[in-house]
Amino acid sequence: MDVGAWTYHYGTESELTWEQARSFCRTFFTDLVAIQNQEEIHYLNEFIPRHKTYYWIGIRKIKNIWTWVGTNKTLTKEAENWAKGEPNNKRSNQDCVEIYIKRDLESGKWNDEPCTKKKRALCYTASCQPSSCSQNGECVETIGNYTCVCYPGFFGPECEEVVKCREFDAVHRPLSVNCSHPLKSFSYKSSCTFSCDEGFEVSGPDTSQCSPYGNWTAQVPQCVAVQCRPLNTPSNGERHCSPVHGEFQYQSTCRFTCTEGFVVNGAETSICEASGRWTYPEPICQVKQCQEIESPARGTMDCINPLGDFAYNSTCSFACETGFQLSGSEILHCSSSGQWTAAVPICHAVQCQPLGVPIHGNITCSHLHGDFQYQSRCTFHCSEGFQLLGEEETLCTASREWTSPPPVCQVIDCPKLDAPKDGGLNCSHLHGDFTYSSRCTFSCNTGFVLVGQERRQCTALGLWTEKPPFCEAVKCHSLQSPEKGKMTCSHPVEEFAYQSTCEFTCEPGFALAGTKTTGCLASGNWSDPFPTCQVIGCPKLDVPENGGLNCSHPHRDFAYSSTCTFSCNMGFVRVGQEKLRCTAMGQWTENPPFCEAAKCPVLHAPDNSHFNCSHPHGDFAYGSSCNFSCNAGFKLVGLEMLDCLAIGNWTDQLPSCKAVPCPALGSPDNGRGNCSHPHGFFAFNSSCLFSCDSGFELVGSEMLQCMAKEKWTGDMPICEAVSCPQLVNQEHMVMNCSHPWGPFRYSSTCHLHCADGYILNGTSRVECQPEGHWSAEMPVCQENVASFLKQALLYTGGVTASVIGLLVSGTLIVLAIRHFSKKEEKNKLLNSTSDLGAPGVFSNAAFDSYS
Repeated sequence: MDVGAWTYHYGTESELTWEQARSFCRTFFTDLVAIQNQEEIHYLNEFIPRHKTYYWIGIRKIKNIWTWVGTNKTLTKEAENWAKGEPNNKRSNQDCVEIYIKRDLESGKWNDEPCTKKKRALCYTASCQPSSCSQNGECVETIGNYTCVCYPGFFGPECEEVVKCREFDAVHRPLSVNCSHPLKSFSYKSSCTFSCDEGFEVSGPDTSQCSPYGNWTAQVPQCVAVQCRPLNTPSNGERHCSPVHGEFQYQSTCRFTCTEGFVVNGAETSICEASGRWTYPEPICQVKQCQEIESPARGTMDCINPLGDFAYNSTCSFACETGFQLSGSEILHCSSSGQWTAAVPICHAVQCQPLGVPIHGNITCSHLHGDFQYQSRCTFHCSEGFQLLGEEETLCTASREWTSPPPVCQVIDCPKLDAPKDGGLNCSHLHGDFTYSSRCTFSCNTGFVLVGQERRQCTALGLWTEKPPFCEAVKCHSLQSPEKGKMTCSHPVEEFAYQSTCEFTCEPGFALAGTKTTGCLASGNWSDPFPTCQVIGCPKLDVPENGGLNCSHPHRDFAYSSTCTFSCNMGFVRVGQEKLRCTAMGQWTENPPFCEAAKCPVLHAPDNSHFNCSHPHGDFAYGSSCNFSCNAGFKLVGLEMLDCLAIGNWTDQLPSCKAVPCPALGSPDNGRGNCSHPHGFFAFNSSCLFSCDSGFELVGSEMLQCMAKEKWTGDMPICEAVSCPQLVNQEHMVMNCSHPWGPFRYSSTCHLHCADGYILNGTSRVECQPEGHWSAEMPVCQENVASFLKQALLYTGGVTASVIGLLVSGTLIVLAIRHFSKKEEKNKLLNSTSDLGAPGVFSNAAFDSYS
């Protein structure tokens, strides 16, 4: 079917493989359809009829990449239209693509299938023609038309217009430009080439092209003068350049000169050419040369050539070999004119002082350069018996000195001879002491004999004719140390020879018997006989009293190293060291001990006792016996006799004296006792003081004391109540008394009242006080006036009541005055001298039984 300029075609008769379908489309149409957008997919799905095997489209996997075969473009991610789960490449051969047309599910989607399967072909005929888009763009098929996508540098519906670039400004020499315009003047693809005149070169790109975006690829360049390489200033010279366009650029000129002592070697002027090269290379400054010179004979030359051998500023120093001296200038310089400052010097041998012949000798010389000049050699010799003192040969040195001063011939010395030890020497000397031809005779002192030749002579060889003799001391027989002794000898000459002395000492504990020192005499005998060592004795020890003695004597009885052990009998103890040893000083190590009776603790008389002791071996020592007895009033508790035992203890503990007891005393009734017990409660010398309570008085001894007879000095006292004056019953008075401690004694109480018609004037109760008096005065009974007046009033009338009242009032006042006057007298004690008169006797039924 036709759709404008773009047409789709599909096969209706047969089914083809993908390759067959493409061949079919390319034969009759353009190619298998190339789907470009979703609108095209909707269009195909709407107008193409459904077929059960669907349709092939123009996508295939090429080198494992899905590609539109008609345009050879890769399928982009954005353009993919795969059905769900596709492509899945089942069996790894699904390299071609079908489109689902009018499928129930996912209609219009794509699926990968094996290319060998047969389906209908879906072809298209392209709208684009070779002339489309002016061949300046890509023709893109659309439904029923096409669109031009212009290539860069073109624009317009058919890409018929070209992009323009601005024209270049006019250029000036030395720059020139040449442009080509394949499309339009100064438009896309126009190209301009720049060049410079001779001696100049383009600075920057020499070509610029008009780009598709309307700008040039490069700016207009500049022409710069050709650069020659920089020229170096020659060493020891100068360079002077004059630039035209720039330093070391085209047409620059450089001139060269040299410093003093140097000349230009090469062109003095060079110009920078258009080729960028100089007309001449840099010259060099060559140093001026002086004539070559050599070292003088017997000399050396040392040159410093800073610029070259024997060239300007070269300096040569000259020196002569050892033994020669320089004649001429020591240093030469090469000047800037090429000449040396002086002639080469020469070397002459040095002169030494002439030598003479030594006394008793002769001289022989050889002269290499001249008599007694450098390296002249002289040899000296001496006559027999003389020797050269100094060097045998001497040489004239470079310092004008001989290597050694002229020698002399000195008589030969023999070793100096000394008198032999303990001997003498007598010599004669012809040429000097102990020299050639000297003769010597030897002798020995007393006690010595000469061993060797008596005479010797000094020979021309400096040796004596014989070996030196010596003096040997006379020998005495050898001595040995005495037994238990030591010998110390001094041998000033030889062992046990003349003048040997020996001193003898004995070991500790031994004494020397004989002379302490002996000496060897000139006769070969000792001055004194050989001594001996005898053991030293200590004082003899005795057996101690009440003890024993046991001794050991390694040398003899009671002598050095004897040891004695002391012991004591039973009941005795040793006072002093148990063992004594006889020392080398002849004394015992300690004083002899003694046996002392064993000591018992010292006894003292117990309190209130005395004792009597016997001490056969010392106070309170073994065998002592003590008898104890007590003072009067005390009795012994313990043994009456104690004995001191051998072990230093008493037979029993110390007895004591206890005070004898008296019967215990108590306090008297209504009293108290206060006792002191110096020897124990109620014992001998205990004393008790007794006192009574208030209101009681003591009957008996106030103090009792315990006597040695175990009795008190008296009977126990008692306390009796204090007595008060006996009370006498008065007229019209009734008295009732109680007596707890006896009639009218302490604490007795009496109650008093009057008979009817009488009133009591005073206290109604009196009590016997501790001091023996009553607590108040005895009261009295008086007639009762108030009762009398009452009766009188009963008989008088009321008229007289007032009179009677006055009378009664008066009477009461009188009675009151009398009452107060009597009350003062109540304060007086009732006693036998009271002004009340003698006390009366009254009876009280309650106390009638007590008399």
